[in-house]
Amino acid sequence: MDGAVHRHVTQGEPMTVVLDAVLSNQAGISLVLDGHSLKIEDVAAAARHRQPIQLHPDAVARIDKCRGLLERKIRAGEIMYGVNTGIGELAEVVLTPEQVGKFQRYLLYSHAAGCGEPCSEEDVRAGMLARLNTHCWGHSGIRREVVEIQIEMLNRGVTPVVCQKGSVGACGDLSPMAQMAITLMGEGEVFYKGGRLPAKQGLAAAGISPITFRERDGLATINGSDLTTGMGCLELYDAQRWLKTQEVALAMTLEALNANMVAYDPRIHTVRGYPGAQACAENVRRLTAGPELLQRPGKKVQDAYSLRSSPQVIGAAKDAFQWSRHMLEIELNHAADNPVFFPDEDLVLTGANFQGTPLAFALELVGMSVTTVAALSERRLNRLMNPHLSMGLPAFLTKGAGMFSGLMLTQYTAGALVCENRVLSYPAATGSIPAAADQEDFVSMSMTTAIKTRQILENAWYVAAIELMAAAQAFDLRAPVKPSPASEAAYQVVRSHVKRLDEDRPLFDDINALARVAKDGKILEAAERAVGSLN
Repeated sequence: MDGAVHRHVTQGEPMTVVLDAVLSNQAGISLVLDGHSLKIEDVAAAARHRQPIQLHPDAVARIDKCRGLLERKIRAGEIMYGVNTGIGELAEVVLTPEQVGKFQRYLLYSHAAGCGEPCSEEDVRAGMLARLNTHCWGHSGIRREVVEIQIEMLNRGVTPVVCQKGSVGACGDLSPMAQMAITLMGEGEVFYKGGRLPAKQGLAAAGISPITFRERDGLATINGSDLTTGMGCLELYDAQRWLKTQEVALAMTLEALNANMVAYDPRIHTVRGYPGAQACAENVRRLTAGPELLQRPGKKVQDAYSLRSSPQVIGAAKDAFQWSRHMLEIELNHAADNPVFFPDEDLVLTGANFQGTPLAFALELVGMSVTTVAALSERRLNRLMNPHLSMGLPAFLTKGAGMFSGLMLTQYTAGALVCENRVLSYPAATGSIPAAADQEDFVSMSMTTAIKTRQILENAWYVAAIELMAAAQAFDLRAPVKPSPASEAAYQVVRSHVKRLDEDRPLFDDINALARVAKDGKILEAAERAVGSLN
C-alpha cells in the first residue's frame, strides 16, 4: 500500500461523503493507523465499506521498540503478568520456560468460551480495528507480525466467526476476542466471500499464512474491551443519523399538524444555552422553511409538549451523543492493556486499562437517549392519529374510518417498540457479577450494554419509519396545500417505497421497507439535498 493517502472523516460529515471516500479506494486512499486519530466515521468506513488500512511508520517503530523491551526482560528472567505467569486468580503461578512457549495458545483456547449466534462481520471488523489502533501506541509488547496478519485479514475480507455472548467487559472482551485470535493460528472459523468455513481454509484462500503465538502475543491480542468499542462506534454513528432522521420526521409532523413554530425561535434556545437544543431548533427551522402547511390559520397558542419541547429533548440527545463520542474516541485512540509496557523507562506496570466501564456508561447513555426520543416520536404519532388532537385530520388518517382502521395499528406497533426499549434501557453497567475466584471482583458488563443498545436502535428505526409513514399520509390528506421543500423531498422518498393508504391493507411490509430505507439514509439525504447538511 505504498504511497497510499491518509484520509480522516470529520465529525458530522454526511454518509454520502464517507461512501465517496470508500469508492475512491480504487485510487489508493487508505486509512492509516497511528494510534491517535481514529474517528467513529473511520471505523464505519473500514468495518462496513472495507476501506483498506495500513500502519503508520511511527506506529511500526513503537511496536518494535516495545517488543524489544519485552524480549530483553524475558531473557533477564523478570516475572511479568500474563507473560510468564498465569492470569486472573492464577497470576501468582510462575510458569517454567517450557510452559511459557505453549501458554499463549492454551490461554486463547481457554478464553474462547462464548456462546450464541455470531456477531455481524462489521462488528468483528470494528473490534479488530479498535484493537489494532491500541497496539499502535507501542505499550502492548505484541510482535508486529501479529498486528500485520490482522491487517491482512481486514484488507482481504477474512472475518473471524465470533459468538456474541460471553464477555463481562473486564480484562477485556475476552471470550469473543479469543475466538477472533485463534483464527490467526488457522483455528476456529471465518467468513470469507459470503461463506463460513474453517479458518485455515479461509486464510489459505485469501493467501494469508497462519502464525504461531509467542510470549505475550495472545494476551495482547485479547486484553481490551475492543469489541464493545467497535460495536459502540458503529452504534453511535447510526444513532446520530437516526437522530437527524427523527428531525426530518418531526418537521413533517409539525407541518401536518399546523404547529406553532414560536417554540423553535432561536432566542428561546439561546437564553437557555444548550448547544443540542439550539442545533435541533435550527435544523427544524431549515427543514420547515417555506411550507404552505404552516401558513394556515387556527394555530394553538401553545402546542403539546411532544411538539413544543422536541428541541429540548432531541437536543439533550445530541449533547449526550457528543459526550459518548468523546468517550469512545478516547478508547479508540489510547492504550488499553495489562500489563502496560513503557520502553523509554524500561518499565512494566500492571493495572486495569481493560476495564469497560467508560464504554458501558457511554453506550447506556446512547440507548437511554434513543429510547427517550423514540418515545417522543410515538407521542407525535398519536397526535396524527387522534381526531381530537390532529387539527382536523380524519381519525387514524383514513377517510373511511369505521369501515377502515387506517394506520391505527401502526401506533400499537410503535408503542410496543417503545415499551421494549424502556425495558432494554435498564442499565447493564450496574450489573457486575464477580469472576475468576473474586480476583476480578468487579466487571463492567459493557458488552451486554453494547448488545442491548444495538437492539434499542434497531427498534427505533421502526418507530421513525412509522411516524414518517403517518406524516406522509397526513400530507396526502392535506393536499393540495404544499409542505416545505425538505419535507416534500422526504415525502417523495416515502412514497417511492410505500403507497398511499386509500383502503386498508397489510402494513408489515410497508413498515419493514420504510425502516430499511430510513436506515440506509435515503430519507435524510433527500432532506439534506434540499436544505444542506443538518447539524
